[in-house]
Amino acid sequence: MRRVLVVDDDVASCRTLQLHYEQRGFKVATALSAREGFGKLVEDAADVVISDIRMPGQSGLEFLQEIRSRWPDLPVVMITAFQDLDSTVAAMQGGAVDYVPKPIDIDELDEAVDRALNIGSQVQSEGLVIDSGEPRGTIIGRSKAMQELFKSIGMVSQSRVTVLILGESGTGKELTARAIHMAGSDRKAPFVAINCAALVETLLESELFGHEKGAFTGAVSARKGKVEQAGSGTLFLDEISELSLRLQGKLLRLLEEREFTPLGGNSTKHTNARFIAATNADLAQRVKDGEFREDLYYRLHVVNISLPLLRARRDDIRPLVEHLLKRINREVHKGIRRVSSQAMEALIAYDWPGNVRQLENTLVKAVVMAQGDRLTLADLPPAICQPVTDRNGSAGDGRPRQDARLSLKELERRHIKEVLQRTGWHKGEACKILGISRPRLQRRLREFNITEDD
Repeated sequence: MRRVLVVDDDVASCRTLQLHYEQRGFKVATALSAREGFGKLVEDAADVVISDIRMPGQSGLEFLQEIRSRWPDLPVVMITAFQDLDSTVAAMQGGAVDYVPKPIDIDELDEAVDRALNIGSQVQSEGLVIDSGEPRGTIIGRSKAMQELFKSIGMVSQSRVTVLILGESGTGKELTARAIHMAGSDRKAPFVAINCAALVETLLESELFGHEKGAFTGAVSARKGKVEQAGSGTLFLDEISELSLRLQGKLLRLLEEREFTPLGGNSTKHTNARFIAATNADLAQRVKDGEFREDLYYRLHVVNISLPLLRARRDDIRPLVEHLLKRINREVHKGIRRVSSQAMEALIAYDWPGNVRQLENTLVKAVVMAQGDRLTLADLPPAICQPVTDRNGSAGDGRPRQDARLSLKELERRHIKEVLQRTGWHKGEACKILGISRPRLQRRLREFNITEDD
């Protein structure tokens, strides 16, 4: 008979899980503290441990460390009501085989326990727990999709394998890369980021690999590139799909041989940096179109993390709004304390083609223009207010209702056009607000046939 140990300071939770797993045919022991749980394990070994993270006295993470040192192959599933990046990463790095948030979805917990029992001795016993003094991550999310992302960050950060982050614009690709870096053993080393779409090819090559004095007109002195600046830390290559085929070849050599040559130089240099790349493009399609090297594609595609769209995790919008407003208040010196129910309903209902970045930019503009300490529907752009309407066809603030049958593509076109109009067609400022590069804005203008004459 399989044996389960449940450790939780909540008596009701312990009892509920005991009854459930006894009905499933397990032999179940319970403990109300980590110390009691350790004693139970000494007396009678278990096949799997289910432990809360936040408990008075010794925490579940400390309990996990004790288990790992005494029984390195014993699988542990962590549960907690505190759904944040730090605790998830710490649990996964500490050797937990899975992480289930409260309120517990019993089916999800069953799946985690079943997986744990199949893993057995395959549990990775080595790992680093993030120090409690580290700053909290800025990735916010309570949804299942985000919990899976947190797990992935925790597991990927334990090795220095190349990672490819996939996701639409504004989903938080750089934040995810930084979280992987900060959760790794080299988090005190540099994190260096470069946007491959922001520079022309010659400048990008110099930025990446550095240059020697006299390598080109204006190169009055030697300069280290981003690869060398990263040292033993992390180099984040954003918009990797925008690299030219020539630079793709140089990057492939860098990833495979760990060596590079500065522009205008003759000597080869070596790097110990970890590489994380990101794109919102379909690289497989780019390979088919002859725009991306197939060998580089497979070299990057060793480990990939796909970021969820904001519209696919609407449960996270409320905590995101709360988190962003606190930061925006500090940055623009405002004191927004409340969001009306209608405004929150509109924010949750909107599809956010620009994802979290668009949400943040929308809140910044709303906070700057808001009167008093409360955001209302009147402070939000018309396109976002359209789902929240009264029976008379108005948006709740006297404005006429817009057509709710608009496609996401049309909403994106209108949003880009509105931002350009509000910035007086200043493309640099528009790119900052939209969170996209200048080349991408130019492509959107051509695709949507938007001209200044409009």
